[in-house]
Amino acid sequence: MRPRAGRRLERHLHAENVGRLAGELPGGLHDPGFPLLLRRIDDAPILPGNRVDVFFRGERAFEAMGQAIDAAREEVLVESYILKDDSTGRAFLDAVGRAAARGVAVRVLADGWGSLTTRRSFWREMKRRGVDARLFNPLFPHLLFQPFRDHRKILVVDRRVAFTGGMNIADEYGSGIGSSTGPWRDTHCRVEGPSAWELAVVFSEAWRRSGGRIDFEPLSPPAASGASILVLDARPGRGYEETASALAAIVGAAREKLWITNAYFAPRVRAVRILAEAVRRGVDVRILLPGRSDVPIVRHAGHGYFQALLRLGVRVFEYGAAILHAKTLVADDFVSVVGSTNLDFRSFHFNAEANLVILDAEAGRAFSEAFRDDLTRSKEIDGEGWSRRTRLHRIGDNLARRLGPLL
Repeated sequence: MRPRAGRRLERHLHAENVGRLAGELPGGLHDPGFPLLLRRIDDAPILPGNRVDVFFRGERAFEAMGQAIDAAREEVLVESYILKDDSTGRAFLDAVGRAAARGVAVRVLADGWGSLTTRRSFWREMKRRGVDARLFNPLFPHLLFQPFRDHRKILVVDRRVAFTGGMNIADEYGSGIGSSTGPWRDTHCRVEGPSAWELAVVFSEAWRRSGGRIDFEPLSPPAASGASILVLDARPGRGYEETASALAAIVGAAREKLWITNAYFAPRVRAVRILAEAVRRGVDVRILLPGRSDVPIVRHAGHGYFQALLRLGVRVFEYGAAILHAKTLVADDFVSVVGSTNLDFRSFHFNAEANLVILDAEAGRAFSEAFRDDLTRSKEIDGEGWSRRTRLHRIGDNLARRLGPLL
């Protein structure tokens, strides 16, 4: 695994410093030195030769995932924070059950806390159908490990095709059945190429931690064409500082625009400073956050940063059409980030996370178009109006912000 556990990141590559190095690259994000900088930060390869498809609707993402599972010949790997026993979870169970019946090796890993409400009968049925199903850090006997959660969302088929992003396996991410707000707004990505093999390696980390076994053959040399991708992953003791620095490097190298979508926004103060530096360079920095949330206290924690962000020139929007669950970034229509990491304390201290950093103009344009479309369903926060919010609202925001490390 890279970065390796216990690795010490060089001080000049820390998040608060690396933006200066990135800003000195003559070509910004398009400069040949930018992928080299990312590799120095994460100690991992940036693999070319990938085909990327992005899904901004859950129904289409789940349809594509089902098709990939049905086409599996040798192996299906699944890692999900939430896997519910609802219509979406049942359709998924049928798909992996059919694969196992064909002789495909199927391994399914769900987080013990995120999937706490899923009945035991669901897992028993999965095992009866030939699927090796496990829970990551179930409540018993792992009481001491309960703060540490597996928040990744990964599907890998034959180590050739993979999916990752923000979508768990549940109705609210797809059909919206049972949700008063309809399907949640989320983003998922399909990758065909060597980065699928890398996501299988990421899966293996939590799988082994849960008592499973999985073997690997060396990766064949990738093709030179196609999108270049860095698999940016982390878990307690490995990768958090590198993730923060890679994101800071993208911000530092951006020259025109930096558009961020995030579901749970309770950042460190240094993140606000890094965004402010981009604004001072003339970068169009916008942040799209939920107008309504399944975790309202985290939304209020984000509100505690609005005044500073607006004063520093960052434009802030709240999405109102549905619950927003996506975690994406697009910079200069060229570098895109999609995955499971929220900009909050838990994602950078307690959760296992997985993200793709995609260097590709076609994918970048797709993310930018989706962001523009989301803004048509959003409300921009006005600085003057925000300063006039009620005293009770202010008190709630400040209290939630102070509770940020506990959320």
